[in-house]
Amino acid sequence: MNTMQVLAVVFATLKTAALVAAPLLLVGFLVGLVVSLLQVATSIQDITFTFVPKIVAVAAVFFIAFHWITRTLVDFAVATIGSLPSVAP
Repeated sequence: MNTMQVLAVVFATLKTAALVAAPLLLVGFLVGLVVSLLQVATSIQDITFTFVPKIVAVAAVFFIAFHWITRTLVDFAVATIGSLPSVAP
């Protein structure tokens, strides 16, 4: 493999990782923002009040998007392995 092929694989890897992680991170961020606003409005400063809703929301999104995440990662692996040069004996 030459340098350009390695860079293409690295770019595809980072792109796929960002694509797969984005829904989970976005939901965690949005739920955390809403919970923080509720904490400011109600003056509740309990640590479990911030942790439990975020973990439940991220787990729910993970289970909903599990098929898509798996398909994306399998497609990436097949494309990456398929692009590797074969070594003839």
